[in-house]
Amino acid sequence: MLALAIPAPALAHPARPAQNAKAARDVQFSRLWLGSAWYPEQWPEESWAEDLRLMKAHGANVVRIGEFAWSRMEPREGEYDMSWLVRAVRLAGKYDIKVVIGTPTDTPPAWMSQKYPDILRITSDGDQVGHGGRRQFSISSPRYRAFCRDIVSRMVTALGHEPNVIGWQIGNEYTDESYDPAARNAWHEWLKAKYKTLDRLNEVWTTAYWSQTYTAWDQVPFNSDKNNPGLMLDLKRFITGQWVDFQKNQFDVIRAGADPQQFITTNLGGLGWANRFDRYAINRDLDFASWDDYVGQGHLEPYRNGATHDLVRGWKRKNFWVMETQPGFVNWAPVSNILYPGETRAMAWQAVGHGADAVLYWQWRNALNGQETMHGSVIGPGGEPLPIYDEIARIGKDFARTSDALASTEPVSPVAIVQDYDSRWAIDFQKHHEDYDQIEVLLDYYRPLKDALGAVDIVEAAGPLSQYKLVVAPDLNIITDAMAEHLADYVRGGGHLILGPRSGLKDAFNRLHLERQPGPLAELLGGRVEQFYALDEPVAVNGGSAKIWAEDLSVKSPDTKVLLRYGKANGWIDGHPAAIERQVGKGSITYVGALIDDSLMAPLMKHAMDAAGVKPDFAVPDHVELMTRRGDGRRIVILINHGRDERNVTLPETMRDLLNGGATEAVGLKPEGVAVLERAKGN
Repeated sequence: MLALAIPAPALAHPARPAQNAKAARDVQFSRLWLGSAWYPEQWPEESWAEDLRLMKAHGANVVRIGEFAWSRMEPREGEYDMSWLVRAVRLAGKYDIKVVIGTPTDTPPAWMSQKYPDILRITSDGDQVGHGGRRQFSISSPRYRAFCRDIVSRMVTALGHEPNVIGWQIGNEYTDESYDPAARNAWHEWLKAKYKTLDRLNEVWTTAYWSQTYTAWDQVPFNSDKNNPGLMLDLKRFITGQWVDFQKNQFDVIRAGADPQQFITTNLGGLGWANRFDRYAINRDLDFASWDDYVGQGHLEPYRNGATHDLVRGWKRKNFWVMETQPGFVNWAPVSNILYPGETRAMAWQAVGHGADAVLYWQWRNALNGQETMHGSVIGPGGEPLPIYDEIARIGKDFARTSDALASTEPVSPVAIVQDYDSRWAIDFQKHHEDYDQIEVLLDYYRPLKDALGAVDIVEAAGPLSQYKLVVAPDLNIITDAMAEHLADYVRGGGHLILGPRSGLKDAFNRLHLERQPGPLAELLGGRVEQFYALDEPVAVNGGSAKIWAEDLSVKSPDTKVLLRYGKANGWIDGHPAAIERQVGKGSITYVGALIDDSLMAPLMKHAMDAAGVKPDFAVPDHVELMTRRGDGRRIVILINHGRDERNVTLPETMRDLLNGGATEAVGLKPEGVAVLERAKGN
């Protein structure tokens, strides 16, 4: 392949900054970042400076470019032009705006799709996806991975030592796997590597059921159809591995060729909770996690959106970036309404309160045409600021005033909620009740904990837990022997563990445990589930009620106590235990067998926090969200009024008002109002 010559001055590498690599990769946490996604390839070069001037004027200090520009970088096979990209990066530097480079591997160019159709994605139904959209590639295609590695290596050569480039984003919103021949072969090789023999696979998948037994590896189905639960779980794990490999193919090129101070991340979409693959695994290689925070139709749901931020923070157990968020409205919702005045600002501050150190908007400027032409933007196609520009400018002023105080701080919590992708997949494969929504189950536990505390962590079940006084597992369906030992060690070490319904039903292969729930933790609990019931009507529990799901618990140890009992129910569980608890040394294990209402959940979580020695933070009025960040001897309090009426908040002591200056003992918050306060040291 013939590469076009690029003028030497355009790609000459400036001197590398003398900076400690480890400290340099923490640049993403050194301040608050504000910016947007900018597509200079869509516009005449003479308009770039005005774009950047307007960005700088609203307080931007970072911009993301490049992630959809493959056809501009390689207009024909083997012909490369990175000079325009270098010019855009350096021009941004003149406005003191740092740059994140997106690799363009979400949108391969038309010449590639036409000449090499084997790189195109095949749906589970066997249809080949054509050119004209995005994500039409196969993550498993060796040829496509080679093309990706090539274009990224060219980008690293051009930009890997540019001092104004602070980081890289690999691809864009990983989404669809492929069912092409290369992927099928990789699936069967993955199964061989895991199970070694077909006898072992047949054993753990229980393929004697429905005559599913396999006598050759290529007999094992490869599609997204409903199938054996063991196969379906392994397929999710395989797809995760394919995405990890696809990402690592680019990650290794960047890490080997770029200056160490340039971080590497990727922006995960799907409104955070998507589970097409394991997002803990995706983030392990990356320097920090990023996600794309969109409301879509309607308005911000504070608990759900806040919990999503906490989930993202838990992928790496460190602060994160919001790489995309809507500037007022989107174009893809059933009703793409605009947010209320002030709601975009409130949304930005909620992100920061939950651990975001950057908020970038999608997009900076409307494209003249394309599938997302009607999406919200910061400026219009003619280059004039849109109404949302002034609100984002206010965010810019906010960030400038508070950045020093918030630098190197993070949410810190004594309480964690664990979530597990294997368990989520296993339940979704066989829900048993169409209304069993695992995210809503998690939020039922989250809300009273969030109301009581300034921060709640959401973390991987297999990760370290000893720093938490209280750990809640809302529906940890798959508990392996290793996981059971991990959780038992936490309890024996003085931790307080709450297991929700459906916990411990399955093993690592998505098989039923021989021991009734919670399986390998039943002995530690001193009790178990005798039977589970999908409910077609609510049942009474201790003056409240449960709906959707209820489990009949029995006590097997004299020191296991009943916390909740069913009242008049379905005839099977009337008067039986609904929640039980056992003290284990200084720790405890609790099992809650029903999806209980808020009137029961709030006192149950208070009981758990009291037992664990978790002290609540100061009280705030309804609809006001309290968030805290700590670090370097500082404690920052962020308050947001998500309600439609003004709220007054009395503070527990005098605090410094970081937005308005001065000290205050109370704050008044208009609808969508924000306060950022610094507490005295030691408080």
